[in-house]
Amino acid sequence: MNRKSPLRPAKARPVAIFLGTLLIGVGVFFSAIVAAGPNDGVEGLNEDQQAVAARFLTFLSDMDAKFFERARDLNGGVLAEESKELNFDFADYYVRVGRGPVVEKIGRMTGKILKPTSDIQRPTVFGRYYGIDVHAKSPLMGQVHAAFVLQIYPDGSTAVGGTLNLLRGAAQDEDLTYMKEALDAVFAKHGVDGAPFRERLCNSTELAPNEKFHRKLACVGATFFGYPMMSVTEENYLFMTDIYETFIDAYMDTLERRKDQPYTDEDLAAQDAMRRNWFEDQVFGDPYSSSGITPYEVWSHAFLPPVIKF
Repeated sequence: MNRKSPLRPAKARPVAIFLGTLLIGVGVFFSAIVAAGPNDGVEGLNEDQQAVAARFLTFLSDMDAKFFERARDLNGGVLAEESKELNFDFADYYVRVGRGPVVEKIGRMTGKILKPTSDIQRPTVFGRYYGIDVHAKSPLMGQVHAAFVLQIYPDGSTAVGGTLNLLRGAAQDEDLTYMKEALDAVFAKHGVDGAPFRERLCNSTELAPNEKFHRKLACVGATFFGYPMMSVTEENYLFMTDIYETFIDAYMDTLERRKDQPYTDEDLAAQDAMRRNWFEDQVFGDPYSSSGITPYEVWSHAFLPPVIKF
């Protein structure tokens, strides 16, 4: 990893190193801290861990408000919404979906894991998985799948990561360049070498356990999943929140420019193939959805396209 990169792998270390700028205004997070009390079915959170959790939950709430409102604006004030809470003995899931004429579907899923159901999961004292998928009506846009996770483990170690995916469809080269450059600016701002994270994304199809059905991605995003994960530090947190928000912003910017432009039958065919590929990825390729770690009724409602053609 680049020597200038602030990203550090996860290891056992006090969470308090994350709190330098947080404690000044900790009162702001009081309601969120209460919501982030003992949870996830392992052990309660200490005071420092509560502050970390509160800050993350506040960010997720801000992202919800921002991007659902932006979808509503792009739809001319129209966004038919539905929210669900799905509870299992191993996890609680919170799903929110909005539909309209331009942003055909925006879906969000927040997962709170109570206990592991697979050997690829670890017990946590706090953990949230947060994902947003955006499906544009226009075939000139690809599809965004952006995930973000923060976890605190019983031994005091921590992890923060995510993945920023754009399924290409009929997306235009200049728009792909725009999104790539938007992320490059965040890498440069935080002094992070983005090459390893983008290379991991670009090679993800070849590395997938079921390559045939793996998602076909434009090589513009990045993934921060995979060992070793970053630990929760102030630098890593600021970088990850910045790049996550920037990625979805850049997609929405592009959609705003493209939403009224004409398209061809070939563009529609490319969109149909992209949406079918995403369905196949979730059924056969993704290790969480395909294995049932995340239940079908959760991921299908939050992440699948509004229309899939065969």
